[in-house]
Amino acid sequence: MILGAAGQIGRMVTDYLLEQTDFQLVLYARNAHTKLSDLASDQVQLIDGEFSDKHQLVQSLDGIDAVYLNYVSGLDILQTALDTIIESGANRLIAVSVPDIYQEITGPFQKWYRQNTGIMWTSPVRDFADRIEASSLDYVILRITWLYNKGLVPLEITRKGEPFTSAQVSRQSVAQFVVDLLTGKEDYHRESLGLGEVGTAFTKPSFY
Repeated sequence: MILGAAGQIGRMVTDYLLEQTDFQLVLYARNAHTKLSDLASDQVQLIDGEFSDKHQLVQSLDGIDAVYLNYVSGLDILQTALDTIIESGANRLIAVSVPDIYQEITGPFQKWYRQNTGIMWTSPVRDFADRIEASSLDYVILRITWLYNKGLVPLEITRKGEPFTSAQVSRQSVAQFVVDLLTGKEDYHRESLGLGEVGTAFTKPSFY
């Protein structure tokens, strides 16, 4: 299941999964039947739903093996989704987040990032990551730096506790990494990973 399937990366993950796998997909989004109507098929089920609608989530998660959570803000809403995923029996969770929730941003990028994003290690985003890490799920948290569209680029992957210096990364590369996690091509489990583009330890993203 892709929760937040109408977002840019959610849509890319869907397209890549359809191109590269035979997975049965459930796409969950607000107005999914309108926004994602072109994707409906025997391989794809569309569900109109809110993250806060636990009853709808429970029904939609029936039989689901893995979830990609393509949404960051709104701790109460995200907690409802997390609780429902755990209760459903789905084991694998890939969840997007942002850098600096562990104060890991270092180098030239640190000043600009904190001026434009805020103090993330005291934010609800950090709290939600802590809750995922405390769960029994086979999770991967993806701390994704500033995004742009460029096609596939070489990824710099950092683990929790390692410095994060990358100012940018392409949506396409993030989406492909999510697919690689879901197919097992990338073998990470119960980890929080930073995702950036190799060679982008800039003072700010190149597109700003």
